[in-house]
Amino acid sequence: MFNMSFSRFLCVVLTGVCVLAVTACASGSTAPKPVALEPTPTLLGVRQVWSAQLGSFNLPLQLKATGKTVAVASTTGQLAVIHADSGKALWRVDVGAPLSAGVGSDGRFAAVVTRENELVVFEQGLHPWRVRLNSQVFTAPLVAGERVFVLAADNSLTAFDAKNGQELWRNQRTSAALVLRQAGVLTAVGNTLIAGYSGRLLGMNPLNGNVIWDAPVATPRGTNDIERLVDMVAGVARQSVVLCVRAFQSGVGCVDAQRGQLNWKKSANGSLGLDGDAHQVYGVESDGQVVAWRQTDGEVAWKSDRLRYHQLSAPLVLGRSVVVGDESGLVHLLSRTDGTFTARLTTDGSPILTTPVAADGTLVVATSKGGIFGFRPE
Repeated sequence: MFNMSFSRFLCVVLTGVCVLAVTACASGSTAPKPVALEPTPTLLGVRQVWSAQLGSFNLPLQLKATGKTVAVASTTGQLAVIHADSGKALWRVDVGAPLSAGVGSDGRFAAVVTRENELVVFEQGLHPWRVRLNSQVFTAPLVAGERVFVLAADNSLTAFDAKNGQELWRNQRTSAALVLRQAGVLTAVGNTLIAGYSGRLLGMNPLNGNVIWDAPVATPRGTNDIERLVDMVAGVARQSVVLCVRAFQSGVGCVDAQRGQLNWKKSANGSLGLDGDAHQVYGVESDGQVVAWRQTDGEVAWKSDRLRYHQLSAPLVLGRSVVVGDESGLVHLLSRTDGTFTARLTTDGSPILTTPVAADGTLVVATSKGGIFGFRPE
């Protein structure tokens, strides 16, 4: 059940839909004090190798790693593709408007959505095209197979030709009473396009938008629209054809994307996405606990309260570690085995809100001040 005392809400009317923005906080003066950090661990040697600047950076914007590059966009509309080895921009453009969603990229095309509901797509930083959308968008477009797929806040999913912006098809689902101002699930496994709608994952034909399978992960419950909110949130743990996802403040579950079958689901109270490896799925709960669930059956393998009540990013699995950023710009590396600290890195002191990514052996994080930092093992 959603805990009203530990969240702040902002609703705006959007074509009959209420968009819910959620930030972690506590009411009054009862905010739990973040757990004191242990001394800086030195089990892993990691150092900063470069830094860059790209204006302010806030959710729901996301980093996108592709091969040896990372695409990043600022809230103010700066879009760049950075070489992960050096931090140098391969190209950089000004979109010309503040952004609400991005970046989607396949290494050739890069797609963002402005706050004025305009989809903008560049090819290697050139030849942009723009298309006006009917609704706000908070999920980064998916770029795949020379198509751009856009999941909007009104529960529509639209496919465009990546070269010229021609609309190829549109699938409109029933709009929910509330949707999150947060990136949702939009990905692909093989030839199946996968999107999150409320508490369900849908497998779709990317050529025409027809639904192939429908897998329920969470069931809306409660007495009001807020308590019944179970939107899927961005951050998918994928192993082969199995996708593990989180339903907002409701649960986590794993789905076989080949058969459209739910493998397991477990109750969980978090609002951020997941990552995983062959053995475990990792996530951050609303109180800052980091949890590892077994990949096979969803049973808890371990929990760590070492970062409890810190405001954390969603996790990244990298090497032997689970990586999360926090509200003070620190990057924490925890052991995948038991959640103990293995290293801690510093940035510019501003919150790390978006999920860190890895490209070409480099850990890349972005801060709310627009700092982009690259770290590599010593």
